[in-house]
Amino acid sequence: MIESDFFITPADYHSDLSALRAVRETVFVHEQQVPIEEEWDALDPLSSHVLARDNAHRPIATGRLTPERKIGRMAVLSEWRGRGVGNALLQHLIDVARSRGWPEVSLHAQVDAIGFYQRAGFVACGEPFIEAGIRHQAMRKALQPLATTAHTRTLRPASTPARTVETLAQAIEATCALIAGARSGLGIYSRDLDPELLAHSEVLAALRRFAIAHPHAEVRLLVHDPEHVVLAGHPLLTLAQRLPSRFAFRSPNEAVDRQYAGAYLFSDQGGFYHRPLGSRYEGEASVCAPARARQLGNTFDPIWERSRLCNEFRVLAI
Repeated sequence: MIESDFFITPADYHSDLSALRAVRETVFVHEQQVPIEEEWDALDPLSSHVLARDNAHRPIATGRLTPERKIGRMAVLSEWRGRGVGNALLQHLIDVARSRGWPEVSLHAQVDAIGFYQRAGFVACGEPFIEAGIRHQAMRKALQPLATTAHTRTLRPASTPARTVETLAQAIEATCALIAGARSGLGIYSRDLDPELLAHSEVLAALRRFAIAHPHAEVRLLVHDPEHVVLAGHPLLTLAQRLPSRFAFRSPNEAVDRQYAGAYLFSDQGGFYHRPLGSRYEGEASVCAPARARQLGNTFDPIWERSRLCNEFRVLAI
C-alpha cells in the first residue's frame, strides 16, 4: 500500500477560514509582500476552496475556484514545496471544474510558475502583466467533459445536519443508514475495503438489500490496494460475485490520486460519511446533506473515470 504524508480535502470558506489564512497569509502576505487588503476579496465567500493538510491535520496548502471559472490563490507552505502538493491541489480543482461541465478553466500564473501550469496542460494567452506587484501570465486549459453516468439523480432538497462519528459502532450505524437511504447509486472510496467496517454483517446485509431492492442499483468502489484485499479475503467480494451487475471496482493508478489519505461513502440521495484519515473511523456523516454528498461525488467521479479496472478481481469473475 502506498502511504501519503498529506491529503486533499474540500474546504468551507467560513468554517475553515483560519486554515486558509494560515497558508495564504504566510505565503502571499509575509513571503511575497502582497497587501493583505488585496489578498482577500469579494470572491472568496463565493468560491470553492480546497486545502491540503498533513497527517496531523495541519493546513499546508490551499487553492480556490471562483464563479468566474478561474483557479487562484494557489499557495503551498515552503517546507512542502516540491513534494507533489501543488500538483494534487491543481488536479483537484480541475476535476471540480470538469464535474461542473465547464469547457475551460483559466488562471493568472506568477511568471516563475508558468512551467508548472504548462505541465498540467495550461497554455499562455496574451502578454504578461502586473498583479499585486508581481508579474503574472494569463493561462487557460480546455477541459474534457466527464462521462455521463446512468446512476446520476437529483438529490433531495432537505438536509440533515452532519453528526460526528468516532467509534466503529457509530461508523457501522452511519454506513447502514446511508445505504438504506440510497435509491440507485453508492460511491465508496477506500484503501482496502475497510475490513472491520465493510465486512461487518450489518453493512453487508444493507448492501445486499440495496442491490436487490432497486432495479438500477449500482455500487462503485475505488480501492487503493486490491491485491491486499484479494490476499486477505473479504466477504464483500463474495457478495459482488453473486450480484456482478450491481458492483463495480476500480483502482486509482495516478500518483496524484493515490496521495489521498481519506475514505468516504456517498449516495445518490445525499447521504455521506467522510473520514479525513482512512485508517481511522473519526469523521462526519449525514443521511441527507446534498451539498456535501455532491462535493464528494464531484471528487470521486473524475478519479473513477481515469482509474483502472481491478484486474486482481478477474479471477473472482467480478
